[in-house]
Amino acid sequence: MAEVTLVEVAPRDGIQNETTILDRATKQALIGRLVASGLRRIEVTSFVNPKRVPQMAGAAELITALRADPAITAAKPSLSALALNLRGAREAIAVGVDEVTFVVVASETFNQRNQGVAIAETLAQWREVRAAAREAGCMTSLTIAAAFGCPFEGEVDPGRPAAIAAELAASDALPDEIALADTIGVAAPGDVTTRFALLRETAPELPLRAHFHNTRNTGLANAATAIASGVTALDASVGGFGGCPFAPAATGNVPSEDLTYMLQRMGYLGAIDLDALIATGNWLGERLGKQPPALLGRAGTFPGNLGKAA
Repeated sequence: MAEVTLVEVAPRDGIQNETTILDRATKQALIGRLVASGLRRIEVTSFVNPKRVPQMAGAAELITALRADPAITAAKPSLSALALNLRGAREAIAVGVDEVTFVVVASETFNQRNQGVAIAETLAQWREVRAAAREAGCMTSLTIAAAFGCPFEGEVDPGRPAAIAAELAASDALPDEIALADTIGVAAPGDVTTRFALLRETAPELPLRAHFHNTRNTGLANAATAIASGVTALDASVGGFGGCPFAPAATGNVPSEDLTYMLQRMGYLGAIDLDALIATGNWLGERLGKQPPALLGRAGTFPGNLGKAA
């Protein structure tokens, strides 16, 4: 059975919509706890305008501090950052990220709200970001946001994500990995099966990733369906925190604790310390001043350590 990679997004997507601003030391401590729990792929920040997303201020300084942290350096996690334009990507590359993540939205209205330009312009920017990242030896991951539904336009054509991938393939601009994001948590398992099947037809060799929000409590079901559809990386946020500043009523990501429990029980996920993740979700909730949405933050692991990998 192939192992699935859990991509931890709490330091970026998990806190970006919170009103309590975390300082750099707290962010670094959060990432350190995630690394200590066994996570090895973490989206640590985004290089966006801090006036629009105040939680992401000081992105370069954070990564510099992480690179100087002996415990984090010894564990050798892959640190990624979101960039929405070439300037942001170059800043991320300059401070030593391992991965550059880029976003294009499946709907024109949301893309304008999120990035301030049309989809065509975003894809043109992506080609520049991809070239810069490849020249620097950084992995590239492209997320198609609102791939299952848009808060402004409603339903999204199931073939829309595949059409975007086909446009990139035609111009030799595919990323190293492509993700579909259910930004507002409207997807059900059948939607996941359909969209990833169409995407696989368009780019049969490209590694697939999924990013689900748990707005309507379908996140775990969608994650299991994504694995059955050939997805090999799943995003999650410790505590279940998360949301998009530009998507009305968007709520939290699939909790890392709950997803880890499910994947370990299914045999897809290896040595991640579930108890440490639960403790970290509660720790983050205390600093944000709110109860973590993660169920395991309240229920704990299954008796006899059956919630952990053998």
